[in-house]
Amino acid sequence: MQTVYRFEIKPTYQQQMIMFQTLKLCRNLYNWALSERQRVYKETGQGLSYNKQQNLLPAYVKEHPEYKEVHSQVLQDVLRRLDYAHKRFFEKKAGYPRFKNRDHYNSFTYPQVDTVRKTFAKSGYIYLSKIGFVKMIVHREFEPQKVSRANVKYHGGKWYANLTAEISAPPAVGGVNSNGKSVGIDVGLEYFAVLSDGTFIETSKHYRKAERKLAKLQRRLSRKKKGSNNRGKAKKEVAKLHAKVANQRKDFLHKASLTIVKNYDIIVMEDLRIKNMAKNRHLAKSIHDAGWGQFGGYIRYKAERHGKVHVKVNPNSTSQECLCGAHVPKDLSIRIHRCPVCGLVEPRDLVSAKLIERMGLSLLAA
Repeated sequence: MQTVYRFEIKPTYQQQMIMFQTLKLCRNLYNWALSERQRVYKETGQGLSYNKQQNLLPAYVKEHPEYKEVHSQVLQDVLRRLDYAHKRFFEKKAGYPRFKNRDHYNSFTYPQVDTVRKTFAKSGYIYLSKIGFVKMIVHREFEPQKVSRANVKYHGGKWYANLTAEISAPPAVGGVNSNGKSVGIDVGLEYFAVLSDGTFIETSKHYRKAERKLAKLQRRLSRKKKGSNNRGKAKKEVAKLHAKVANQRKDFLHKASLTIVKNYDIIVMEDLRIKNMAKNRHLAKSIHDAGWGQFGGYIRYKAERHGKVHVKVNPNSTSQECLCGAHVPKDLSIRIHRCPVCGLVEPRDLVSAKLIERMGLSLLAA
């Protein structure tokens, strides 16, 4: 299985200038490649493939000698990124690729760092071709020989190295029909998550807490003259706050998901359609702030990494049924489940979590 290690890197001033220049050149190449695809399609009715554009790359670099300062594989990856964007468009998974400006192209990738022997030759540093050894804050252990690619990203005023590694996943605990400790998880807004064993995880509301400060910074930004240095500074302040909120949310989700994966062998969650749920304008902001999608992703890969079983079940009726099987309809304002048949009185989210766990175990036993 693949995993990604994210480390902050501390380039020198000179290295930062090279990295910003690399971003600029990669962005320009992306936009040129996109315009070429559009031009060729208009003239011939046929699109340009990745291989055809890759064959045009040497001539483009010869015509623009500044690209010789960027590693060739980094440039090839730019074309792969555009090709992937087109494939997602034709598969109806995303919109048509757009031309990128400085704010929407903030990373470049070395796709084969495992072939460069000195990538991790210096402790506490990462070697980036055409840039040199860059100091890296290694806050967790990883196996350098298993890292296959490195993505360098500028986000919120800081630089990061995202290292993709191939690691072997341990076998599932007790197999698919494991009799290990199981849990059902019901995510919500009143509580971030309720576990079937009665554990309630409080919601963090990182964006809500920063909303007032963010609004103040955005008003300050809107008053600055476009193109001025002061507007650029104000823009960085807004970006930094957004990055801080995102990092706080990720930290919370990582800790919560790791605790659950370590304590349970079988983890059952609802297969939520979060995009559809977020169409409710009254709940959209809170849903995105909670980070249910990220949480589910973290649970999935952590469970795979630790050899635990992760199951998704259909969310239909999990909040409208009782443990005895009776149908107990209730809207979102009703937070206590009261069954007229068996007399069960419990928090509705706890009942849902127990139903989710039961459904998951039934799927495994089938």
